[in-house]
Amino acid sequence: MLRLALATMCLAAPAWAQIDVTVHYLTVERELPPTLSNLDPRPERLGLDGAAVAIEDNATTGRFLGQTYALTDSTVPLGEDPAEAARAALGETLFLVIDAPAEVLTAIADLPEAQGAILFNATEGANDLRDAECRANLLHTIPSTAMRTDALAQFLVRKRWDDLPVIAGTHPDDLAYLAALERSLTKFGLEIGTRKDWVFDADMRRNAAQEVPLFTQDLGDYDALLVADELGDFGRYILYNTWEPRPVAGSEGLTAVTWARVVEQWGAVQLQNRFEEAAGREMEPEDYGAWAAIRALGEAVTRTSAADPAALRAFLLSDEFELAGFKGRPMTFRAWNGQLRQPIPIVHPRALVANAPLEGFLHQRTELDTLGLDEPESACTAFD
Repeated sequence: MLRLALATMCLAAPAWAQIDVTVHYLTVERELPPTLSNLDPRPERLGLDGAAVAIEDNATTGRFLGQTYALTDSTVPLGEDPAEAARAALGETLFLVIDAPAEVLTAIADLPEAQGAILFNATEGANDLRDAECRANLLHTIPSTAMRTDALAQFLVRKRWDDLPVIAGTHPDDLAYLAALERSLTKFGLEIGTRKDWVFDADMRRNAAQEVPLFTQDLGDYDALLVADELGDFGRYILYNTWEPRPVAGSEGLTAVTWARVVEQWGAVQLQNRFEEAAGREMEPEDYGAWAAIRALGEAVTRTSAADPAALRAFLLSDEFELAGFKGRPMTFRAWNGQLRQPIPIVHPRALVANAPLEGFLHQRTELDTLGLDEPESACTAFD
């Protein structure tokens, strides 16, 4: 009887085809200007650690389905050719997760070797990549800058904070964030008030209590002070040093982010703990972008039982795909520009304050499309 039962179980078990998936994580080093604080050193394996955790997550499910996952990686030092490294990676696998500036991402996506590949942008928030500079083979698992600033704008509307001066840095990333912020405020019926540019090069660790009150004295009364400091250079010295005691939001204070250690709801603490155990540090937004890319790929492989890039891309962009991303809602890709829809946590350093999209901001398709470029706004045509 026992032999008969075992034979029956074997006949009833599905016959899974063996699928082997290799993902390559490509880092292109970029020159970062010095900042006035060394409190936030850049982890050596930023992004790559998130990819490693996702590979293990995929493998856990894959063991039962005859699927194996492997991760390889390479780094392009400053001054070397990213295209050469990308070609080498594409010779190994057609699945790349990339940490690189926007212009490098589009150059890699345009390589002849990349035309049949699936490339994931895991770290670059530039809005143009989801707009006129989109590429059909490039999907985005990191939120765009516009998604983050739209989330913050929704919160400002909810609070009825509409008198909003801004202090902006002069680095291109600061200016890009400022442009996105201005667009978001306009989108939701607000506007930026007085603008002041931060041009100090003194050590604010010593001078903030003297310089910042004088710098902000002429702003008058207002509801909240916005800060565009994507490098983390000066914003931390604005808090509690302004002439008027008001909230600070934007790049510092109350921030809209991809991911933060204070996100613990919706089972997120499980991901946080797995990551900290594996990497020995807290999960950063770049880690989350890489994790989401490889988990999305793993979900597509599991659901389609295929490893063909064309079939997987079609599934990723279809209505059938969903990714459980520990953010409170299923996450899906926008079929018109390859952006992964996802909630945006609004946080301060010690707690989650809100999770955008906020209640009351409606959309005919999904409230997640109130964050970032909506289909009628996007100039992306590569996905048509």
